[in-house]
Amino acid sequence: MDRAAIIGVGMTKIEAAKNRETFADMAWEAVNKALNDAGMSIDDIDNVITTSSDFWDGRTISCMAVGDASGAADKNTSCVEGDGTYGAFYGYTRALSGSYRTTLVTGHSKGSQCISSLITNAAFDPIYERGLGMDMITACAMQANAYMHRTGVTAEDMARVSVKNHGNAFKNPMAQLPMNITVQDVISSEMIADPLHKLDCSPVSDGCCAVIIAHESVATKFRQKPVWIRGLSFCTDRFFFGDRDLARSHSLAEAAKTAYKMAGIRDPKKDIDIVELYDAFTYQELLWIEEMGLADYGEAARRLKAGDFNLDGPLPVNPSGGLMAGHPVIAAGLYRIAEIVIQLRGDAGEHQVSKAKTGLAHGVNGLCGQSHCVWILDKEK
Repeated sequence: MDRAAIIGVGMTKIEAAKNRETFADMAWEAVNKALNDAGMSIDDIDNVITTSSDFWDGRTISCMAVGDASGAADKNTSCVEGDGTYGAFYGYTRALSGSYRTTLVTGHSKGSQCISSLITNAAFDPIYERGLGMDMITACAMQANAYMHRTGVTAEDMARVSVKNHGNAFKNPMAQLPMNITVQDVISSEMIADPLHKLDCSPVSDGCCAVIIAHESVATKFRQKPVWIRGLSFCTDRFFFGDRDLARSHSLAEAAKTAYKMAGIRDPKKDIDIVELYDAFTYQELLWIEEMGLADYGEAARRLKAGDFNLDGPLPVNPSGGLMAGHPVIAAGLYRIAEIVIQLRGDAGEHQVSKAKTGLAHGVNGLCGQSHCVWILDKEK
């Protein structure tokens, strides 16, 4: 099977509100950073994929707002709605198609211009559920309760995720919200939807990320040390809440299993060195880790308390600060990929972890992790 690699990444700083920048301004910055990172010009790009959302952008055909700034003129271009990991998945398939050797993928979002409760309410079934007024936060509060009930995870256990990730953000110049907080600070913060306190929830954020994916035949032409895509997969669970076990995530378990098989990973607990996952809420870091087979079910909280997921622990999780430190919705998963890339290259600066060879990046679509996309990246081909 042919291989592909990521040869360039570009990230804007994640901020609460980029009032002076349009969608195109953010894309221009991220794209040019990625091109400079890869040692390329836009002429070296064969095709462009933009990842956006009409709902979050507040307009139809949202990809048009960033097409020119993403270098789509005179190139084959396509758009994906949803998390950036899915846009990158499409970019990967294009790089292997035989028609395109290099693919530029962008993802952008401006949460500061949105009313997230109205947008995420529209994700519910319009006949039976939407009229209840639920949104992503209340839905995830239901999932958090189900997970806590099944595993015995406590509010203090979840709070440690917030403490760790906000603390990690101090070392990441791209992060929006570094905070020096305690477990007590988290559980004393405002209750948003029981059991989720304000500091259990990711912030409203603006940002844009770009990655460049290249077929193996040209990957080293532009960058001598590309980061190779060894495995990836996505899987989607049932739409209706009542048809799912919210305390588990079977779609994530299946996506991870397929990605591991593609990458030749037999024991993810031993073979994965670093993880960047989609932690929109604190409980999700614990649940996602377990469903990906990186900790036994119900054991993630204990390992977190023991320091296993710290920057200097045996399995650093979200050394960038993750979504707790900044959550530009559509771009969030693409940031996770970019963060793993710079970690494996040794370019992560102050939040660099040691001896990272194989990393996992993760993105989510849908309510309570209905769909998951898992990437296994490696320094070696």
